[in-house]
Amino acid sequence: MYQLPFITSRKPTKATIMYSKIFLLAAVIAVVFGEPQGEHGHEHHHASSSQSIKQYHGKATEKHVEYYSHPKYEFAYEVKDPHTGDKKSQHESRDGDVVKGVYSLHEPDGTVRIVEYHADKKTGFNANVKREGHAKHIVPEHHHHH
Repeated sequence: MYQLPFITSRKPTKATIMYSKIFLLAAVIAVVFGEPQGEHGHEHHHASSSQSIKQYHGKATEKHVEYYSHPKYEFAYEVKDPHTGDKKSQHESRDGDVVKGVYSLHEPDGTVRIVEYHADKKTGFNANVKREGHAKHIVPEHHHHH
């Protein structure tokens, strides 16, 4: 009589029993969770979505509380770049609805533009612009290529 090489007449070991149980469990899971094939080789997938919204309504006597944080800040910066010639600075502060500030900018003609500004709810935005220094007329160099 022909006998398959993996089938023996001796008593199965604990390891063989454990592997058999794992294989059987994997087969059951594959059958239970496997997707059936549709007709004519087409698969049908159905998407679904659900959500649950729970609303808790408070008592009618509760009041809505709005929190107010008083806006207040102050900042300043300065740029001095000798490579590009960029020179500027700004300082600004805010306290509630009042904003005050000043910025300066070194213009290419050598003058310095200084802008002082103020803004509030009553008067809006107001700026005072002034220039310091004397403008220099820069004559561009002409390069002749031969």
